[in-house]
Amino acid sequence: MRVAVAGGTGVVGRHTVAALRTAGHEAVVLSRSTGADVLTGSGLVAALAGCAAVVDVTSVQTTSGRVSREFFGTATRTLLSAEREADVPHHVVLSIVGATEAPSAYYAGKALQERLVRESGTGWSILRATQFHEFAAQLVGDREKRLHLVPVMRSQPVAAAEVGEALAAVATGAPRGLDRDLGGPKVEEMPDLVRRYLAATGRRGRVLAVPLPGRWGRALRDGTILAGPDAQLGEQTFAEWLTAQVVRGAPTGP
Repeated sequence: MRVAVAGGTGVVGRHTVAALRTAGHEAVVLSRSTGADVLTGSGLVAALAGCAAVVDVTSVQTTSGRVSREFFGTATRTLLSAEREADVPHHVVLSIVGATEAPSAYYAGKALQERLVRESGTGWSILRATQFHEFAAQLVGDREKRLHLVPVMRSQPVAAAEVGEALAAVATGAPRGLDRDLGGPKVEEMPDLVRRYLAATGRRGRVLAVPLPGRWGRALRDGTILAGPDAQLGEQTFAEWLTAQVVRGAPTGP
């Protein structure tokens, strides 16, 4: 089966591509570097020829609701339009647990993305996942700091590789609509994860836990972004992921 992966070079995208190829499928990476631009539409229809599904794992680094809506709105509309022209019957999107309950900041774009896919009139599947283990590293960033401001946040981190495998399985089957949540095996506190990441990787700096204001800030604290009671749970814990990064000598950054 030929499956296109938009954002196939990113944190989850590369795992999705690997899982598809391991299972014997043809994975087509959609990115500007491969000549297929999900924002302008350039090269998309040609790249989608013969595809049975498109997996959208594109992302943008922002905490602005406006920027997030603009990015995900444009990318989703462009992909769906190209898919209709190329007769692709299945659109798969990776969303975030809690995005529709707290559609603010980054989550605003993901909520819009879900709505556009639901209203598309084509076969679709939405997999909502919790934050990845790599999120702690992304909060630390590349630069050395004396102080790391980390949101007060209850998280259920999941392995990006397990998310990629789940997306590959969804894409090679019939459309599922809204799939079961995918979360990690353990609920954690994000400031603690960042402290553990810093200690394990020899990075410096004190962690200051900051409660974010508003609806989105409350959602980060009150369990809204945790996987639901009927969720699929991954196997790799944050501790296991962190040990693997340190052993390899290449901790995952942003």
